[in-house]
Amino acid sequence: MMGKVFRYFHKNNFVNSKIVIPIIIGIIIVIVGIIATANQESNSMEVEDTLNKELQPEEEISPEIQAKLEEKEKINLENEYSPKDREWITSGPFQIDRSEYVLGEKIFLRMGGIGYDEKGQIAFLRPLNNTHYEVYLTIPFDGSDKQAFNYYLEPQLSKLRGICSAEDFIGDWRVVFRGTDYPNLEFKITEDVLPGEEEDYQPVC
Repeated sequence: MMGKVFRYFHKNNFVNSKIVIPIIIGIIIVIVGIIATANQESNSMEVEDTLNKELQPEEEISPEIQAKLEEKEKINLENEYSPKDREWITSGPFQIDRSEYVLGEKIFLRMGGIGYDEKGQIAFLRPLNNTHYEVYLTIPFDGSDKQAFNYYLEPQLSKLRGICSAEDFIGDWRVVFRGTDYPNLEFKITEDVLPGEEEDYQPVC
């Protein structure tokens, strides 16, 4: 009796397994298929969206933005640096090329035709205030050694010398010819800065 029950149970269980397993496998295949299809569609949409964005023409600039851009361009053109014409201010055999410079501009000094027996120093004096000056640089000259030369001077900040900011250069300078009777030369350095040289005139102390 017990053997018949076991055989019946075993037979029915086997039949159920033969039915259930294929159904489960079928469901799994369907689910996997749906997921794969969804991923393909998603990837396809991303690619299509990207292509569409790349092919879309740029949006038109609004009149307000266009006006601001034009105004900025106009300001840049107006502020474009243009050096002044050389004037060649003269004292005897000495000359400097301009009466006014901006910060970062080189001051061009030239000497020509100095006498064989003339000897001394060219002193560049920077303004301390309205009445006092300080020697910034001296250049010796000796006619028996050289009767003509050129020199470029570009005032630079120096923490060591206590020349800390651009304000220390702004104002009226003098060029004095020590050891001679030649009159002084004068020039001015303004508060404007040569484009591209702004970093060189940030305070150093």
